[in-house]
Amino acid sequence: MDIIEFFEHSAGKWFSQRTLHNLTSGKLQAGKSELKIEILSASDPAVIKVCSEHSIAPTLATLAGIRVTWNVVADPNQKNGSTVLVPIPNSDNPKVGKLLKSADSYPKNALGKPTVGFVTTYIIGEDDVLTLIGESEDFYATERLWYLMPNLRIRTSVVKESSGMTVASFCSEIRMGVSKPATETAVET
Repeated sequence: MDIIEFFEHSAGKWFSQRTLHNLTSGKLQAGKSELKIEILSASDPAVIKVCSEHSIAPTLATLAGIRVTWNVVADPNQKNGSTVLVPIPNSDNPKVGKLLKSADSYPKNALGKPTVGFVTTYIIGEDDVLTLIGESEDFYATERLWYLMPNLRIRTSVVKESSGMTVASFCSEIRMGVSKPATETAVET
């Protein structure tokens, strides 16, 4: 599986349950949200905009991108939002590369300020687990996503900030529907 196959497998509407553990304070949080994951073509204006924000030629985004939109369920402290992700595969190995993210969705540090110079690397292992490693001067995050079944995926993450705060999370996500149109099959007579 490459990054585009992983994205295509992710397309649709998902129900996500998350447990967040602040390892520094010991505080636990639980949350629920709905995710919508849409495949975008390489020529989509949102993909071109993300490439421009990162000073990357849009022609390097030859594969595609995705838009992830999340709606938090029953937690007024959390915000709804969306981001666009664009993979730029390594020319020697398409299972490894950079994952560009729309600039308005950069992670924020403990003071609520966007991290500067944030770069995310993706790796798809032989076991088809997607690992994302994001880092900047004051922030480090690793996230792993994998499928237990086609409509059930697991996501774990660990986030460390230069302030000393470390947060771990576990999400289980169940597909509620597929957003891409079903392909029509020709009937032979």
